[in-house]
Amino acid sequence: MPKITLIGAGSTVFAKNLLGDILSFPELADAHISLFDIDPERLRTSEIVARKVAEKLGAKPRIEATQDRRCALDGADYAISMFQIGGYKPSTVIDFEVPKKYGLRQTIADTLGVGGIMRALRTIPVFLDICRDMEALCPHVTFLQYVNPMAMNCWAISRATKIRTVGLCHSVQGTAEQLAWDIGVPIEEINYVCAGINHMAFYLKFERNGEDLYPRIRKVLEEGKQPTWNLVRYEVFRHFGYFVTESSEHFSEYVPWFIKRDRPDLIERFNIPLDEYVRRCEAQIAGWQAMRARLEAGEDIEVRRSHEYGALIIHSMETGQPRVIYGNVPNEGLIDNLPQGCCVEVPVLVDKNGLQPTKIGRLPPHLAALMRTNINVQELTVEAALTGKREYIYHAAYLDPHTAAELDLNQIHALVDDLIAAHEATGLLPRFT
Repeated sequence: MPKITLIGAGSTVFAKNLLGDILSFPELADAHISLFDIDPERLRTSEIVARKVAEKLGAKPRIEATQDRRCALDGADYAISMFQIGGYKPSTVIDFEVPKKYGLRQTIADTLGVGGIMRALRTIPVFLDICRDMEALCPHVTFLQYVNPMAMNCWAISRATKIRTVGLCHSVQGTAEQLAWDIGVPIEEINYVCAGINHMAFYLKFERNGEDLYPRIRKVLEEGKQPTWNLVRYEVFRHFGYFVTESSEHFSEYVPWFIKRDRPDLIERFNIPLDEYVRRCEAQIAGWQAMRARLEAGEDIEVRRSHEYGALIIHSMETGQPRVIYGNVPNEGLIDNLPQGCCVEVPVLVDKNGLQPTKIGRLPPHLAALMRTNINVQELTVEAALTGKREYIYHAAYLDPHTAAELDLNQIHALVDDLIAAHEATGLLPRFT
């Protein structure tokens, strides 16, 4: 049976969901599950969760928990990443608090913007170390990558290593379900084609039995029935004509139009949750502590199938059952009007032959142009991570749409210096020259 390694298994709730998905398939019920994390306390909790999930499903996997990464990866057929370098404290707090001193506010700060740039710079070196271990210990592994900033991490891995990697997110299928609810059509009846970059892919087709469902989405907008938590994306749809996959709180900081310190009316009008990721981190920490207490008290565990792609990929590769998922892969002739080699999100066929991305061709030119404003930042950040040159960090921040809309060049330069100094003090950021 396949060996499946979870890297960062101390992300207990996410690990629980993935393990529930994996072990619910009879063909994977006796898989070899290797849990790796650097935090012994969280690792212990995740091992308890894994064994309870297996028991609940009547599965009999071989489960091991280790703080030895090489041991966890040795002979792995599949590896799944789910970690956060620096965690909530100190790293995420730095990514929010330092920019605030310059008047720059963020919502999530894990994908783009100065927060996303800094997260990539401390995460990519760890990925490259992991991939070097993989090249030595499991060179044929399929690496399922869930860590943000998705596009930057995957781009760096594809450029600097030989490991077969696909970046996985739930925004495509999640947003499709949200839109289905908005227009009152069961998601099971909807067919869609989506493409672009992670967190900025658009539904090129959204149909039911050949009927274009975009007029129904426009009707939601015209009647003012869009959900109050989703106003940014509906406004973008109003002007661009296509619906984007990532949430309104994420998307508001990828573009220059919504978060402005001299326009508090925009924050209120579009219901933009500033500092949202800080609140989520605190809630997740409290949730983990509550879960741990319940487990120690002997409470039962609930297992439900999630809508993540990870288990579906493993099952299709093991059994040959064909499926289409959405994955983040190198742009090797897949989208003609985006830079070759960048990381794109496209439909991917999965079966015994592995991951087979779909060629999309040309995107509508205005969508491709919007994506390139984010790809510029991704490319320069990856360049900084792979070369160690500080100048590319400045260039990435200068070109970030939200940062450039708020600060001038000298302010951005000073902000980057402050962020680098703060992260270097934690020992989690490499030296840049």
